[in-house]
Amino acid sequence: MPAEWEPQDAVWLGWESDSRYGFYPVVIEMIKTLTPNVTVKMAFDSDSLMHTAKRYLIRQKIDTTNIKFYVMPGDRYWIRDHGAAFLVNGKGDLGVADFDWNLFGYPVFLKEKFNNNQDSVNKYMQERLPSIIRTSKVDSLMAKVEGAKIFKTNVVHEGGNIEVNGKGTLIVCESAVRHRNPNLTNDYIESEFKRVLGVSKVIWLKRGLADDPNGFFRRITGDYVGGGVQHSDEFVRFSNANTILLAWVDESEKDLNPINKMNYERLNESFEILKNATDQDGKPFTIIKVPLPDLKPRKIIATKEYSKEPSLDIPANRFYISEAPKVGDTLLRVPASSYLNYLVTNGVVLISSYVDEGSSKEKENRVRNIFEKQFPNRKIVFINAMPQNWDGGGIHCSTQQQPSVKNN
Repeated sequence: MPAEWEPQDAVWLGWESDSRYGFYPVVIEMIKTLTPNVTVKMAFDSDSLMHTAKRYLIRQKIDTTNIKFYVMPGDRYWIRDHGAAFLVNGKGDLGVADFDWNLFGYPVFLKEKFNNNQDSVNKYMQERLPSIIRTSKVDSLMAKVEGAKIFKTNVVHEGGNIEVNGKGTLIVCESAVRHRNPNLTNDYIESEFKRVLGVSKVIWLKRGLADDPNGFFRRITGDYVGGGVQHSDEFVRFSNANTILLAWVDESEKDLNPINKMNYERLNESFEILKNATDQDGKPFTIIKVPLPDLKPRKIIATKEYSKEPSLDIPANRFYISEAPKVGDTLLRVPASSYLNYLVTNGVVLISSYVDEGSSKEKENRVRNIFEKQFPNRKIVFINAMPQNWDGGGIHCSTQQQPSVKNN
């Protein structure tokens, strides 16, 4: 699997059918930034959704002749996770690593949520099973469209938890891997990573960010709640084959709130692992600490059901039984916010901005300086992607790069 900074033929996007999430303006900004630099390809669950999206894009003055559209039944918005992880061999042939898919560990989530009540697990699993099966085929559909060879594995894994340096080293977040594959051993999973991704070294980091917990929705600590999937692209990224960017909480900020303290401990743990790790050739890494944006939780209400209007309020029954609030309780909802959920493509880097959300401008300038030094030949573009952050993702989760076969 090539590194993300290597030449690309395209960047894939998905499309969310529910406008209440507020994703569309962010997608428009991404498309406007991407199209001068790389071909944009978009996947849609149905023909009708594709035509609805086209009309919206045209109203936003997007030249749709610069975009390639595909109907791929089962596609969801977060195409990074269920879409194709593209590979290239020495001859310039395209391949795809086809991981299994179970909706971010949905079977495990149901067992934990309902305290192993098998009747409840079976009921909700049967409701979701048809869509899970459909989505599991999207990566192979993308492979078929591109004439790529498929490398199939039974390991359940998402693209947001694949971080490679293009030379043979992979970083994964272990808590996500174990959550998705409770019946497989780490040794077996690692052997499959090596087989289908073409890597020779796997670095396991134990835990992701506290504000990116496994499950929708979780009580993180006290009245702080949120949802996520524990992916590596929220907190650790390669900027070149031997340099790692690691999200960071300074000592001076760790006691500002409980989430900061949890992240401080987890990121220090990851730092120690990375400091003692080596790449595929046995060489140590350069590690650069990238500050997390200032945490800005939102007061919400635990409701009886979802609002028909856009709202961050969460129904009480969406939580684990052991963590569930009472209807009417006030909670503090936190987004999965990070500067490291960025996308690198030809000539440009797309990064989330948090200044408009109240985060420090000085901190964001520091982040800009880091990225300008790490990606000197690319334009650094900040985009406010908070709607995606509130749903547990970001810019990187919303995209999937397709490497160039001409330049590999």
